[in-house]
Amino acid sequence: MKPKILTTLPTTTRASLTADVWAGVTVALVALPLSIAIAIASGAAPAQGLVTAVVAGFLISALGGSRVQIGGPTGAFIVVVAGVIGAHGYEGLVLATLMAGLILLVAGFLRAGNLIAFVPEPVVDGFTVGIAIIIAASQLKDALGLRLENVPADFLEKVPALFGAIETISWPALSVAVVTGILIVVLRRAAPRWPGLVVAVALTSAAAVVLSPHMTTPVETIASRFGALPRGLPMPSLPEMSSGKIIELLPSAFVIAFLAGVESLLSAAVADRMIGASHRPNAEMLAQGAANVASALFGGLPATGAIARTATNVRAGGRTPIAGMTHAIVIFVVVFAAAPLVGGLAMPALAALLVLTAWNMSEPHRWKQRLAMRRADLFVFALTLLLTVVADLTIAIAVGTGLGLALRLRSRDVPPTDWKTPDR
Repeated sequence: MKPKILTTLPTTTRASLTADVWAGVTVALVALPLSIAIAIASGAAPAQGLVTAVVAGFLISALGGSRVQIGGPTGAFIVVVAGVIGAHGYEGLVLATLMAGLILLVAGFLRAGNLIAFVPEPVVDGFTVGIAIIIAASQLKDALGLRLENVPADFLEKVPALFGAIETISWPALSVAVVTGILIVVLRRAAPRWPGLVVAVALTSAAAVVLSPHMTTPVETIASRFGALPRGLPMPSLPEMSSGKIIELLPSAFVIAFLAGVESLLSAAVADRMIGASHRPNAEMLAQGAANVASALFGGLPATGAIARTATNVRAGGRTPIAGMTHAIVIFVVVFAAAPLVGGLAMPALAALLVLTAWNMSEPHRWKQRLAMRRADLFVFALTLLLTVVADLTIAIAVGTGLGLALRLRSRDVPPTDWKTPDR
């Protein structure tokens, strides 16, 4: 359970330190708009996404069991976070995040990190694709600039409501979203080592701000919707709690802990393959627990290892936890020094960013492989996906995991038990 930073520090050289610092700067530029967009999509304020990226992002790298893991708010939490905020308010989410962090700390101390191997892959794939669909649908209002006061949370109600407001589409907003999406894709392919994502969002946002005075419907920005961003972190404090609230929020806390554990360990495993290393799963669980507790104390969102940002770190040359710690520090410095500039980011540009994030989450290159799965696995995948979209993530995970494990046991060549009717 030893943090990787203690292993890597003795072998750090000036060249490796320079490479890690520059990788951290690159990842910070990618993580900053993503953290804001994820917070907004979750129903939270932009500042709360930045707080999470700074506090949780630093601790996940400093205490974690992966050399290159980058932590922060991720798209996988959007559905859960939005649901908890809608039902219990933001204070309820903070308490659920604190409880989830404590659950992860207990899991780490009990060395439960290896248990992730027992979650069937079709279940992980199913709820990931389901979440991607929900995220994409949630961004259509801002991407199209629709004038819609209340967007239903339920997917089956949301889609008709969005189509019903299609006549209010804002062509300037749609133009910003489309151009942002195209620029992100082009820059990612042309210069994969550079933060093309932030360049695309910054360029289209700047164009929107300059041209807005000449538009009949100006493009909305972070500042115009949420006001000015705070410069710095809030003071830490404990959320209001009672036995009734704790019991009520316990299911949500377990779901947050489960998602944080699954995504962080999957991200660490992907990173291992990229750099030819091996992570420490129990140290990673402890880091996720500490990060979520700290994020809650500062009023932040749930956090976990982010696969896309971790891959960006590796491609930028990051090889030790110093890169992840640097990324958190850089986000803090940028927000502290340039909060007005960050507040000028256009909402349609952030919506386009999240739609592309959802597309990448669905891993379209794996659809051929998924459809070729054996029928039992395909059924578990489809059922988990469907329940995630139309029902509830908790139900989807519980049903999918239970069914997946039952099918896995059934497929084993285990002879039937010699059972006799009891004499009653």
